[in-house]
Order: sequence, then C-alpha cells, then structure tokens
Amino acid sequence: MGLFSAGLILHIARIVPFISAGRNFQTTVTGSLPFNYRELSQRKWNKHDSTKNPLIIGLPFGAFISIRSDEKPKDGLCHISQISTRRLESPSEILKTGQEVFVKVIKVQNDGKISLSMRNIDQSKGAEVLETGTVEPRAQKRKQDPDLWELTQMNSAFGVKKIALMGNGGDDPYAEVEEAREQESEEEEVEIEVSKRVPSFLKGKNLRLDVNESDLTGTKNPEGSMTKVAQYGSKFMSEAKMRKLEQKYEEDRAKRLEEKIRMNGDPLNQMSRSSENEIKDSAYKEWQRQSRNQSYGIRSSMTIKEQRESLPVYQKRDALLQLVQQNDFLIVVGETGSGKTTQITQYLAEEGYSTKGVIACTQPRRVAATSVAKRVAQEVGCRVGEEVGYTIRFEDCTSNKTIIKYMTDGMLQREVLVDPDLTKYSVIMLDEAHERTIATDVLFALLREAVIRRKGGLKLIVTSATLDSQKFSKYFENCPVFHIEGRTFPVKIFYTKEPELDYIQSTIETVIDVHTNNPPGDILVFLTGKEEIDTCCETLVEKMSLLRAEKPTVSELIVLPIYSSLPSEMQSRIFEPTPPGKRKVVLATNIAETSVTIDGIYYVIDPGYVKVNAYDPKLGMDTLIVQPISRAQADQRSGRAGRTGPGICYRLYTKNAYLNEMPANTVPEIQRQNLSYTILMLKAMGIDDVLGFNFMDRPKEQLILTALEELYILDALDENGVLTDFGQRMAFFPMEPLLSKTLIQSIEFKCSDEVITIIAMLSVPDVFYRPKEKRDEADRIKAKFHDYNGDHLTLLNVYNKWSDAENQRLWCQNNFVHEKSMRRAREVRRQLLKIFDNLDKRGRHTESSVISCRGNWDLIRKAFVSGYFKNSAKRAATHDPEEGSYRTLVENTPVHIHPSSSLFRKHGVDYVIYHTLVLTNKEYMHCITKIDPKWLVMYAPRFFRTADPSQLSTKKKTEKLQPLFNRNDPKETWRLSKGRR
Repeated sequence: MGLFSAGLILHIARIVPFISAGRNFQTTVTGSLPFNYRELSQRKWNKHDSTKNPLIIGLPFGAFISIRSDEKPKDGLCHISQISTRRLESPSEILKTGQEVFVKVIKVQNDGKISLSMRNIDQSKGAEVLETGTVEPRAQKRKQDPDLWELTQMNSAFGVKKIALMGNGGDDPYAEVEEAREQESEEEEVEIEVSKRVPSFLKGKNLRLDVNESDLTGTKNPEGSMTKVAQYGSKFMSEAKMRKLEQKYEEDRAKRLEEKIRMNGDPLNQMSRSSENEIKDSAYKEWQRQSRNQSYGIRSSMTIKEQRESLPVYQKRDALLQLVQQNDFLIVVGETGSGKTTQITQYLAEEGYSTKGVIACTQPRRVAATSVAKRVAQEVGCRVGEEVGYTIRFEDCTSNKTIIKYMTDGMLQREVLVDPDLTKYSVIMLDEAHERTIATDVLFALLREAVIRRKGGLKLIVTSATLDSQKFSKYFENCPVFHIEGRTFPVKIFYTKEPELDYIQSTIETVIDVHTNNPPGDILVFLTGKEEIDTCCETLVEKMSLLRAEKPTVSELIVLPIYSSLPSEMQSRIFEPTPPGKRKVVLATNIAETSVTIDGIYYVIDPGYVKVNAYDPKLGMDTLIVQPISRAQADQRSGRAGRTGPGICYRLYTKNAYLNEMPANTVPEIQRQNLSYTILMLKAMGIDDVLGFNFMDRPKEQLILTALEELYILDALDENGVLTDFGQRMAFFPMEPLLSKTLIQSIEFKCSDEVITIIAMLSVPDVFYRPKEKRDEADRIKAKFHDYNGDHLTLLNVYNKWSDAENQRLWCQNNFVHEKSMRRAREVRRQLLKIFDNLDKRGRHTESSVISCRGNWDLIRKAFVSGYFKNSAKRAATHDPEEGSYRTLVENTPVHIHPSSSLFRKHGVDYVIYHTLVLTNKEYMHCITKIDPKWLVMYAPRFFRTADPSQLSTKKKTEKLQPLFNRNDPKETWRLSKGRR
C-alpha cells in the first residue's frame, strides 16, 4: 500500500479523452488541493479534502486521473481491476468523458507514480463501503499435477461441473495464470443463431444456391492444368511474400555474414556479395525515383488535328454518321486504338446532335472515364468540366455548358432511376460493352425500352473491340453492325510445350529472355493485379541490374507498371516514347486489353490469367479470384502486339489449354455476382417483376431470390416483396445496400456525422502505407491512431487528426498516410453530405440529419451492426491456427483477423463485424469492430435470434467431438498435460 492505507482520501475527478504521448494539452483548475504536490509523500490527506479536477484519461487497461495542485499536475493510474468490483471488458463500460468520480490513493511509488482505486466507493456520497460476503481472491497459479489436471478436464468433457473437483484449499485446478476467477457471471453468454424465417413472397422458392466454382467463373474445364494453377497460386509470389516478411532481418544477417567472410580473410567473396547487394539496392532506389517523376502522357510532333485525322475511324466518319441518322440502334465494332471512344462523340457534336441534348459515353472503369474526358477536352480546346466533362461515383465534373459527358455505367444507371426516359440526352454510347459489367447489362434493357418510348428522340450506340455482334444486333431490334478496321499487322503466336506450374516465374524469365535475345521493340505483360505487378517490377529491376553489371552491352530495360489504383501521373509514363537504345516493358492488368492503347508494343507476354469478381454464395459475399481468361480475351491480348508492326505473342500455356480449358467468352458479371444493389435499383425504378426482367443473359433464379432475401432482412422489402419507404431511401445512395442502411440508421442513432466520415474513408484505397525501409516506424506511428473498439473508429481518428492538422501534406508524410486517399475521402464526404441535404429537402426537414454523437462511440458501432450484421464472426472455441481464430455466424467459416487491424492479437474480443473478407494465404477479416452479441438480435431481428436454451443450437450441432484418448499415439501427445501451459 506504500505510504498510505486504503481509504485515506477521496477525490473528485473528471474524465477526458485519451491524450497521446508527446501531445501538450491545456486546462483550467476549478479548485485547489490543500497541499503542495512535493509534500505528497510526506503527509496524510484528509478525506474531506476534494477538488474538481478536469482530467481523467480513458484507456483500454484503465484510467489516468490527473490530480492538479497549485504548482504542478500529476497523473495517477486507476487500473481496470480497481474501477469496479465486477469484471470489465473496458473502462468505457463505467467511465465516460466529462463524468465526475470519487477515487482513493492506494499507493505512491518512489518514482512518484500514484495508484488509485474506485472499488467499494459510494460514488454518490464519496464514502468507502465495506465489502460484504467473500472477497474475490486473486487467481492461483495453475496446478502442476498432470493427473488432477487431466482428470478434471475429462470430467468436464462429460458434463461434470467445474466445482466438482477442487484441489486442496478449494483452489480451482484449471485457473489460468493472472486471471481473476469469476464467482457468478453477471452477464450470461448469449448464443446467437440465424433465424430460419422466410418472408411470404419467397415461400415455396428454392433459396439454396447449388453453384460450383466453374459456374461462377465460367471455367470450361475445372480439372484442367490452368485452373489448378489458378487455385493454388504462384509459388514465386508465396516466396516473395515470405521474403518481404523477413526483410527486416535480412540486413542483420547479411552484415553478420560479411563480417564472417572478412574475418576468414576472403576479400573476393566479400567484394562480390557486398557489391551485388549494392547494385540491387541502388537500381531499385533509382527505379523508385524515376517512377515518382511526374509525366504528362503522349508526346507527339503532330498537331491535334493531324492526330485526329490519322485515326482509322476518321476514314469512316460520313458512313458512320449516316447510319446513326437512319437507325435508333447501332452496333459499332472497332479495334482498340481506332479512335471510336474519343472521336465518335465529337463527330456527333459536330453534326448537331448536341443541340438536341447531351451526348453521353459510358465506361466500365473510372480511370477510363476521367482519362478519356481529359483527352477529348484537350482536342475540343476547353477545360474539363465545361463543354466536355465526366461523372464518376462521388465526383461530378460537369456544368450547364457540358455537351459531351463521359461517365461510368453505374452513374448512368442511377440517372435512369430519376429519369427513366433520359430526356436530357440525345445520344448515348455504351463503350467497352464486351466487358459485360452488371450496370452495362442492366442498361441494355433499360435503354432499349427508353429508345423505343422516345420514338427517335434518343439514339443508342453500343461499341466494343470484340463482341458477338450478331447476338447484340438481334437483341437491339436487328440493328445494323458497323465495323471499323484498325491498323493491324500479323502476329506470331507461340505456346509452351508443357503447362507452366508457376506463371509468375515464367513471366519474369520470358521478359528477360525476350529483352536479351530479340530485336528492338517494347514488351507488354498481362498480370492479374497490383501485388503481382509490384513484385514482378521489383524482381525485374534487381535481375536486370545484376545482368547489366555482368554484361554492360545489354541495353537498359525500363520497367513500368499500370493498374487502376496507380496515380495518374505514373500511369501516363507508359505512353512516353522509349528512348533510343532502350526497351520498355509495361506490366498491366486487363485494363490494357481494350481501355488503354500503347504504341510501340511488338511483344506480348500472356500468362493466361485474370482476376475477376465472383459472388461466393457460401460466404454470402463477393470475392476476387484468379481464373483462366477466355479465348476472346486471349485473342484480344495477342492483338496488342500488332498495332505498330509485325509482332510476337508468347502464351505461357499450351495450345490444348487454349482450346479445351478456356471458355469462348467471359461470363457476364450479372451471372456471377451479388445482385442485391441491382435488384434494389430495379425495384426503385418501379420494376417489381425482377424475375421477368428482360436481361440479355439471364442470371440464375437462385441468385435473384438470394438478393431479394438480403433486401428483405435489410428492411428494404416488406413481407410481400414490395419496396418499403426505407428501401426507397436506401436506393438514394450510390453504394451497396449494407452501406446505405448503415448511413440511414446512423440518423436514428444520432451519429451520422461520424458514420459519413468512416464510410468516406472506407470508399478510398488504404490510407496507410509501409515503406520497406521504415516499416517499424510506420507501424509504430499507425498504432497511435488505433482505437480499442476496432478499425472503423481508427479510420475516424485518422480523418479527425488530419482535419485538425488543416489537411497538411507534411502531416501525411510524417504519419505515413496517403495524401491522395485523404483528399479523395474528403471529396466523398462532401458528396455524401450533399446527398443528406437533398434527402432533408425532399422530406422537408427543418433540422439537418447530420448529427454528431459527441464521443459516444457505442452509437457508431450499433449503426454499423444494423447494416453489417451478416458480416459477423465469433471467436472460435478452438485456437488451432489452421482452423481459424474466428468463425462467421452465418456459415461457420474459419476466418482470421488481418495483421493490420487494431484488434490483431487483442484479448477480450469475442464478437466482431467485418467490412470485407480478403483471401490471401488465409481468409482474413478486413476492417473489423468489436460488438456486443445482443446487438445482433436487437438490430437484425429478421436475421438473428437468441438460441433456445432447451435445445441444441445449430452451431453446436455442427461441432465435431475430438477424442481425448488415442491409443495409436506412442508419444501420448493427446494427454492434456502435454499441452501448452
């Protein structure tokens, strides 16, 4: 107890938010203590002395109470075990910001640290209350008697109560070290299970999804070699990940090895090894430096007029415009690079269609919509947003002057929700239709009806590089098909003799082989995503640096990545002409198949894989999976080598795989993705019979029924399948139903201001980054933003701190935060605030719906539970890392907390909700928040219910019993005494 005995003095203190290390704060003292702080260890305090101190700092492990004197403030720690007589998960269960409490000093250490307690204190009077009954003892060390331990556990397995066998003195033989034994749990454990209730409009329907992976991905031969490689992934990528995890130890090992070589007197080995590392490091740093240099796209000596007239579509201008005038529907098939995307809209505007309405062109990707709009604005001679503009989700760069408008297909779909006939448009061009996104497929049917209703007032042009033109023509009233021939040259195609087991390793080897043995010409490589591209770039830079150090005659290889999340100034570097005497290799996703045209490509390397979004009915969510491409995609990729001159395509798969394992065409997204948002949009447009909707390629009926069921449990549909007022409000937001419900519910919980910020942060790429050379520092700084409730509130902390720093770039650099992501989140937040304002005007509300919860974080967590209750998981009873530390409540699927989460390896986290599942080497929950299981039943009564205690729950029925005894195990590893202590 130090110098004081318990209960010598009681003080009043006030709770305030957590103050991070190194941050200064200022406050005012409303009273004074009747002692000098330096005399604290020399005198006793009178229990009637008190003051109102304005600082108590809430922490996960307790609370710091700031005791203020006339001279100097001093903090005392009140541990979580000293806050209440009952066990707490966190201090926030009792302590709130601004609350006044009574405390007592229980210890003053030699270094001046003070320990405080609130246990057994009447907070209304400030008097100490003597405990009645048995004092709760501290936990005992676990017994070391194996026989008693095992006997107790085996009895427990057969239903014997915990207290049946006790050791001498009544000690619990299986009490954990440093754990307080609970006498009676005040809160009974709640067993949650999924409700089996089916709405009346779905009764009698088959809601079970009998869908296998080949149905979702369109794989022609699920047993083929390419499918197996896609399933098991690249060994090279796995090894690269392991190298990155061990990278912080590599330098130390290298230094020890160099020192050992030096001590052995082998200067030749020392020189070769150290110089090799120096060459790799310097080459990689130089590549990073060059990649950060800003660039401004294609350089050409021709004028804009000459560039436009050099495009193949220019020769077909008059014939094209004549067909548009004569037909309401037109299919245009043109090679990539023929100019159809940038020129047709300008031809239509020059012909006078812009006087009848806006000319719109849709793109499946945001990066394509913005980049094409900038290029067309340059050709027209205006700023982006004036005569030429674009609209993507959460960003509208148009004005009342705009006559040519580029947009994502999803944004045009939302405009149909407000105006089914699209009266403000005169011509609509659906570009890149072969990609068959969900929004494009829905627009096929909606625009077909709108064109027929307007009787010549609206023209529809469907354009693509490769598609089944006859199928499209038949769907659009047997309309004509117009072909635009591009500048194509013959392409030689080479296949591998045997299946490649590691396509990443083969890709790197092929690039180096082409570069060292083939004539000049740039290389285009197709990979599945950012991670593969970054790994290949890094490996190529290192290998080429060593190769050129050994053979200086080898020309330089310029390594350039291209993917959608890459900054636009870095994307534009791929269009720059290759310097003389050098070769350029572009590593791209399928964005380079049709959306982007790169001049100077003579060699294409095609591993034959693509990453697609597929709806996993078992997990009930979308997942990104790698699968073999279709034959149409393979032909499109090989054609990239014949744009500038005769080229070569190296296909890293066999000809047999091309003919027998690849489907003819890519399966449309509408047949392999979750349709909840699509069905909600159709219902909001007044289309009640979604099963009879005129899709070009009809999705499976079970997928539609599953989407209807999800909308029902989200309260968007009533018992009869009719859109509710709540569902109508959900359709007003351009986002998935789970997010839109969370936003609307945040109004009810009076925390919409914070939820808008969090959702804006969720809508942008990851805000944190970890440079290889500063990983430890980045992780340490990131931990300052962590909230013990989870990642959603961590994102809120980041945005608030960035706002407090006045959005400074220096703040982002010092805290390893992507400034571009933060600015994008700020723009998304502005757009959401605008939507809320429009909703208030429609509802004629006098007060704004944007309300702050003022630090009551539980309200934010409840709002997310009301929307993301399906994405919930419970800590698994077993802690086998192979089975998963958590299991989803819906399908009992093993999942893990992602290492980047603020709750990673945190104790006391039993139930969580997650934003997405990320499948790498394990199924990881990304962006999670700790929740109370009672909230699931409270805010999702249509989906969850409390299990009947008289019956065995569904979860327990599926549990497997593991035998304690195994007579075939000679080492007796089955014995509980062999387990971890």
